[in-house]
Amino acid sequence: MKPLVVIGFLGSTLDASKHDASRWNKWRPSVGLAMHEDLRIDRFVLIHGTPHQRLADFVARDIASVSPETRVEPHLIDFADPWDFEEVYGKLLDFARGWPFDPEAEDYLVHITTGTHVAQICLFLLTEAHYLPGRLLQTQPRRGTAEPAGTWNAIDLDLSRYDSIATRFAAASAESTSFLKSGIETRSAVFNAMIDEIEQVATRSRSPVLLMGPTGAGKSQLARRIYDLKRLKHQVKGAFVEVNCATLRGDSAMSALFGHKRGAFTGAAADRAGLLRTADGGMLFLDEIGELGLDEQATILRAIEDKRFLPVGADKEAGSDFQLIAGTNRDLSQAVAEGRFRDDLYARLNLWTFTLPGLVDRREDIAPNLDYELDRFAEREGTRVTFNKEARDRYLAFAGGPDARWTGNFRDLASSVTRMATFSPKGRIDATCVEAEVIRLKRLWSVGSAPDDGLVEILSPDRVGTLDPFDRVQLAHVVEICRRSRSLSEAGRTLFAASLAKRASSNDADRLRKYLQRFNLTWQELRDRA
Repeated sequence: MKPLVVIGFLGSTLDASKHDASRWNKWRPSVGLAMHEDLRIDRFVLIHGTPHQRLADFVARDIASVSPETRVEPHLIDFADPWDFEEVYGKLLDFARGWPFDPEAEDYLVHITTGTHVAQICLFLLTEAHYLPGRLLQTQPRRGTAEPAGTWNAIDLDLSRYDSIATRFAAASAESTSFLKSGIETRSAVFNAMIDEIEQVATRSRSPVLLMGPTGAGKSQLARRIYDLKRLKHQVKGAFVEVNCATLRGDSAMSALFGHKRGAFTGAAADRAGLLRTADGGMLFLDEIGELGLDEQATILRAIEDKRFLPVGADKEAGSDFQLIAGTNRDLSQAVAEGRFRDDLYARLNLWTFTLPGLVDRREDIAPNLDYELDRFAEREGTRVTFNKEARDRYLAFAGGPDARWTGNFRDLASSVTRMATFSPKGRIDATCVEAEVIRLKRLWSVGSAPDDGLVEILSPDRVGTLDPFDRVQLAHVVEICRRSRSLSEAGRTLFAASLAKRASSNDADRLRKYLQRFNLTWQELRDRA
């Protein structure tokens, strides 16, 4: 057998006694440990403070008298305040890091019966985190007797050794993953495995999480569920703040995110806290983070790392301790290569990266999500709508077939269910309703198959999706002219050339500027991104 080493605090109260024979009629935890025939202790590391040096020497002599083979090794650690959790944990962590542990050659027991409650908790945490590579040791007096040895019990923190605890732990974990999936019984093995990983990260890490995937894949909903799960587990207490970075343009972006001081710029009539401070103690979800400008990216990086940032127009930094989830439908590594995204921010975000598959890659999950959307409709509208069997089979056959493109992913599915439920006032979706919806979906996706006009590169996909075909064609032509022109004025003259001769005066540059402002765009931005 390997030598056994016990590590524990001297009990300033429990280990104390009179220096006479009566002490052997009292249970003293540290001395009692050495009196068990079934617990051979080779070394006893006895932690104590300077005020208790005499008691430590006295206890060491008594241990030697009852167990000569046990070598007591007093170890001095002084605490300015033994009830200060941070100080006690820090000094015990230093002790654990500096001690020459050798688990291959020795076994270790960490005695948590003696010492202050703070010390006992810290020993437990350090053992759980494997800084102290051993098992926990508990002792107690034997009831109804004056027997000085008491009883002892070793606890292995490996949950796999306790089937009942492991079963409950697995059940709690499964409940959490189901919560993240909104209770949907998803069937995609790849997706389910990813959610299992996200559950572990969400409950065990405060580092940023990056959710990638196409628009409509469920990034926003998953971010909200992660927040709700952490709130249920009391890991966050602040608000959930969601920001679509594609809507933040120009000077207003810094103000919206980081706040500003009154008078910082024209129109700043009052102080503004900013979204980062609103998320203090909670969670910040930066959707489409790839749309942020480089200046905003630099400030966000510092806010993540230091929890500090400088509001616009302020000479004093503000603080906010938030947890970050970022979402994007872009390839950020490609954006880094093109100089449109900071490599240091990407490295900070890329610790926990999860790519959500689109609906076309999760066709086996269409059926459970169909039921989920019907439940949502019932909650929202107060009316329960169901399919008849023929209609449901027809819809699922189309939804899982090659003609279903699902370009909008789960948003398309949600909209589709809403339409069918709305057109079924009697609460039953029939085959006729499904056939009409199939036609609508095919028409929707055929419009979406138009050639790429490049607008997605400068506007968010959601914003592009709200444009009428007429406005989209017009805007694409304006963008093309702006990118070819050497100035805003030249672009304006080109675009309004036919009407120029009919006007006594003109300001084509201002006319073009106002048109671009409708989309939060500028000529210079279009030139820079050409």
